[in-house]
This record gives sequence, structure tokens and C-alpha cells, in this order.
Amino acid sequence: MEIVIKKLPCKSEAPMDLLLEADPSEEKINDYLKNGNIYLAEHEKKTVGVLVLMQIGNSSMEIMNLAVNDHFRGKGIAKKLIAHAKQVCADQNIENLEIGTGNSSLDQLALYQKCGFRMRIVIENYFIDHYEEPIYENGIQCMDMVRLKMNVRTLEALQI
Repeated sequence: MEIVIKKLPCKSEAPMDLLLEADPSEEKINDYLKNGNIYLAEHEKKTVGVLVLMQIGNSSMEIMNLAVNDHFRGKGIAKKLIAHAKQVCADQNIENLEIGTGNSSLDQLALYQKCGFRMRIVIENYFIDHYEEPIYENGIQCMDMVRLKMNVRTLEALQI
């Protein structure tokens, strides 16, 4: 399956329906879209995935949102978007790539680790304190944020 990843032009509208699959707060999404760069994964000119990257300091970038359309999951699109994020970091001489996800996001936690991220910290009660409605995934209440990080330069040296 051919996937093309391209940056969303500045005045174009972000695919909110897809972004909401990864983050249930439209308000929070709108906040990080102001300073983030949006990349679309397209298959046959149809948006099937989205990535939002934001610089967070001199040496780090964060994946603020990563989502793939239900019908296209399991086809390696998220891995391609993460690989694109690594390349953006390398191109901009950014050392670290970070991401945060919920304690209940079991598939995402596995994916991120397979892509080279390592767990760094857990922020207890993050989703309880910052989201109005409770979030449930895999029959588990999403309460804590798990922060993961990778050193892009180290991965380049290891050719991962």
C-alpha cells in the first residue's frame, strides 16, 4: 500500500474527526494545533492518518497527536508517521522525540516501544485532572499519562 506523507498547508483545515480519535478534547487539540506542524498520511489522495509535531525546547520535539483511520489500522501507517517524525527531528538537528499516552492505551504503548521510544515518567492522574469526562480504553480507566522519549541521534547511529 502506497502512503504519501505531506505537510498540511498553513491555511488548510486539520482533519478534526481523525485528531479526535487520539485526543477527545477539541479544545486541547485546537491549542496545540496553533504551534504544531500537521502531517497527513494519504492513500490514493485520501487522508488515512495524521501526525502533529511541536517543538518543546531547543533539543526536543513532541508528537502531540497521532491517529490512523479505523479502516487502515494495522497496515504500518502509524510506524511510517513516527519514522517521518524521526526524520523531521534529524533534518532540524533535534536530539529527542517525545510522546505521551494514557496508561490504558495498551496498543499505543506497544507500538511506541517497538518504534524505539522508552518509558521515562508517569504523570499520575493527568487525565483525571485535565479532562472533564472519564476516558476508558480496553476496559481500563485512563488516569495516568505515560511519557516516552527517544534520542533520535542515538537511533541514527544504531541505524534503527
